[in-house]
Amino acid sequence: MYGLKIIRRDLQDEGNNTTRFVILSRTPLDYGQIDGPVMTSFTFEVRNIPAALYKALGGFATNSVNMTKLESYYESGSFKVSEFYADIVGHEGMPNVARAMEELRFHTKRVRLLGTYPIARKRSIT
Repeated sequence: MYGLKIIRRDLQDEGNNTTRFVILSRTPLDYGQIDGPVMTSFTFEVRNIPAALYKALGGFATNSVNMTKLESYYESGSFKVSEFYADIVGHEGMPNVARAMEELRFHTKRVRLLGTYPIARKRSIT
């Protein structure tokens, strides 16, 4: 699809799994040059307080930002720190996304922006 070399086909361990691959660049995308909707991916670590995840995600709901993926994982095999991976529709240059990300940063220990990129396949973003 993107002119990349396929090293190994059928990599999934279950037939219904989908493996995502990422193309990285040191040069960030200029949002104005992207034709169509974009997606932003990031990870974050919640604080160890009651309702931490609820508080961290509240800004996406109140600012009408569509979150298409949220996965939890524990770093280094420890159950001490809750980490999350998320995909949202939009970029931080959009006022509603900027407000949601600001609220996320306020309610979490750390946010790591992984990147913003054109949406590769159609999704329901209404």
